[in-house]
Amino acid sequence: MTDIQIRKVTAHIGAEVTGVDIARPLDAGTVTALRGALNEHKALVFDVVNLDDAGQQAFARHFGGLTTAHPTVGAVAGTPNVLPVDSEGGRAANNWHTDVTFVLNPPQATTLRSITVPPYGGETLISSSAAAYRNLPEPLRRLADTLWAEHTNDYDYAVADEAIDEAEAARRARFTSIKYRTVHPVVRVHPLTGERGLFIGGFAQRIVGLSQGESRKVLDLLQAYITRPENVLRWRWSPNQLVLFDNRITQHYAVDNYDGLPRRLRRVTVAGDVPVGIDGRSSHSIEGDASHYTSVVEQAADVLKAEAAGDPVAAA
Repeated sequence: MTDIQIRKVTAHIGAEVTGVDIARPLDAGTVTALRGALNEHKALVFDVVNLDDAGQQAFARHFGGLTTAHPTVGAVAGTPNVLPVDSEGGRAANNWHTDVTFVLNPPQATTLRSITVPPYGGETLISSSAAAYRNLPEPLRRLADTLWAEHTNDYDYAVADEAIDEAEAARRARFTSIKYRTVHPVVRVHPLTGERGLFIGGFAQRIVGLSQGESRKVLDLLQAYITRPENVLRWRWSPNQLVLFDNRITQHYAVDNYDGLPRRLRRVTVAGDVPVGIDGRSSHSIEGDASHYTSVVEQAADVLKAEAAGDPVAAA
């Protein structure tokens, strides 16, 4: 195992990792140490990573099988597991969200690799939804524990404008070309740490049993705890960096503050499990087949096999 150093960036989320070359194959001890650091810090930053698309995928596979790039958005040519995050391909995702929560088993982890960064701006904000849950006053926490929310992609990250150009309209049409609706617990139990976190974000559009207007008020109230500055890592990108964050217990936001200058990242996500609430009940799908994106059956089989073999990292 390499001599890994972990340096906290904020009290509640984020750490910089040195002493490991993630462009090389990692031994089991190193992967276990990184998983432990991810469980604790929620987001890990690696500097000067010297990765290409293949190397990023190889690194992500240390944490589990990969999803394809996205359920509806196209991948980088020739690399079906890599999503281009390119400022020239559409508006920035300047809305708080957890990746792909509109499917039954969203990714467990996300890797973002910087290729081109603007000379200013373009930060990524990552928030700990575990810290947000701990911040809730007791009456509000008891309420959140009982709630379930419907997540859908029939609405983009971007706030709808009264007028959008033709390219933006086409992008939104592609994003919603398959409609997904899934019900998840508002408070999700992390399968490895047992931590509770608020599992909402931009795709959560309605609280089950409440009207649209009532839902919006409740979701906005809970979301305000997630976006408290004390719970947020604000990462200013440099070229050739990689950020790994736990998609089960974080939200993130791409800040659109760079005047339309080039900003290019690559995203690779690790397949995840079906969320479970504090009462032990699992999420359920209402609409949309995401089997081309991530297979629930195969993921569940892989987890059970790994658990039977006593391999907690693979089971993740």
